[in-house]
Amino acid sequence: QAQLVESGGGLVQAGDSLRLSCTAPRRTVSWYTMGWFRQAAGQEREFVAAISRIGTTTYNVDSVKGRFTISRDTVRDTVNLQMNNLKVEDTAVYYCAAAQPGAPSAKASSYGTWGQGTQVTVSS
Repeated sequence: QAQLVESGGGLVQAGDSLRLSCTAPRRTVSWYTMGWFRQAAGQEREFVAAISRIGTTTYNVDSVKGRFTISRDTVRDTVNLQMNNLKVEDTAVYYCAAAQPGAPSAKASSYGTWGQGTQVTVSS
């Protein structure tokens, strides 16, 4: 069984919004630093956003700052990525990842647990 499960991906048009969610079927995500990464076809995995246990956030400023928001839903025990004003270049597989508690990290090597990803496709 996957340790992290992403949902909410899909096919949208440029300018639309999507909300991705990440949950852990067999654990709580509230204890961990959580991150979102993405990987477009033929490209390396790219950091998107991360959030610490206490809510400190960091973003890939160049790519998503001002359009994407990472947050926690403590009732549903999920970590969400609200994506607004989507662009064609946001098309990618989006991955949720968990790291040991600490400051939010942009380094993929900091994260030991990953989901299988959810596809986001933005058409022009």
